[in-house]
Amino acid sequence: MQSLNPDPKAQYTSVYGALKKIIRTEGFWRPLRGLNVMMMGAGPAHAMYFACYENMKRTLNAVFHHQGNSHLANGIAGSMATLLHDAVMNPAEVVKQRMQMYDSPHRSALRCVWTVWRTEGLGAFYRSYTTQLTMNIPFQSIHFITYEFLQEQVNPHRGYNPQSHIISGGLAGALAAAATTPLDVCKTLLNTQENMALNLANISGRLSGMANAFRMVYQLNGLPGYFKGMQARVIYQMPSTAISWSVYEFFKYFLTKHKLENRAPY
Repeated sequence: MQSLNPDPKAQYTSVYGALKKIIRTEGFWRPLRGLNVMMMGAGPAHAMYFACYENMKRTLNAVFHHQGNSHLANGIAGSMATLLHDAVMNPAEVVKQRMQMYDSPHRSALRCVWTVWRTEGLGAFYRSYTTQLTMNIPFQSIHFITYEFLQEQVNPHRGYNPQSHIISGGLAGALAAAATTPLDVCKTLLNTQENMALNLANISGRLSGMANAFRMVYQLNGLPGYFKGMQARVIYQMPSTAISWSVYEFFKYFLTKHKLENRAPY
C-alpha cells in the first residue's frame, strides 16, 4: 500500500481489499513472505531493546532524582534502545520488504541476501538506517512515554496486570505508528528502491538519503503520499506492541518472582 507507483495488478485501496487480492492472485501464503528473516532478527533485537531500555530508564530516573517515572527519562531510554534494536533489524527489514514487493524476483531470504550483497554491496542493508532511526527514535519515544503514562493511570501500583499491559501497549503502539507514518513511507522507498517510481522520477542509479526520499514522495504523490498505508500500519502495530509488552511483562514478572523465591530462606 506504500508503493508510490504500483503495478496496475498491485493497486490497493483498503487493507482488507489488499489482503483479499494478494491471496487471490498470489496465493494463500504470500502475505507471510519474509516471516523467517523477521523472526531471526526480532529475538536478538528485542533482547537488546528491552535490556537497554530498563537499564537506561533506571539510571536516568536516578540522575534526574525523580520519584517514580520521569517521562523525559523514558523517552531518552527508548531512543537509546532504538539504536541497538535497529542495528540488527535494519538488514532484516530490507530483506523482508524486497521479498514482499509485488512480483519480487527473490524466492528465499538467503537468495535475497546474496543478490543484494553481490549487486549493491553491504551498504544496501543500511541505506535506510538513518531514516529508520529518524522514524524509530520519535516512534519509540512516543511509544514508551505513552505506555508508561497509561500504566500510571490504569496500573498505578505497577504490578503484573495482563489486561493493563495489553491496553497500554496497544494504544501506545497505535499512536506512535500514526504519528510516524510519513517517515515509514520514506524508509520503505529507500529499502525497496522501487524501480517504477525511480524511473517515473527520472532517477538513475540508487536513491539514498532521507531528504531525497521526502522530495521524491512529494514529487510523485503530494502530501497524501506521506500517509500511504497508515491504516494498515496502525492495525499492524496495535496487536504487535500489545503482544510484545504483555509477553515481556509476563516474563519479567515470572523471572523476578522465581529469583526471589530462590533467594528466600527455608
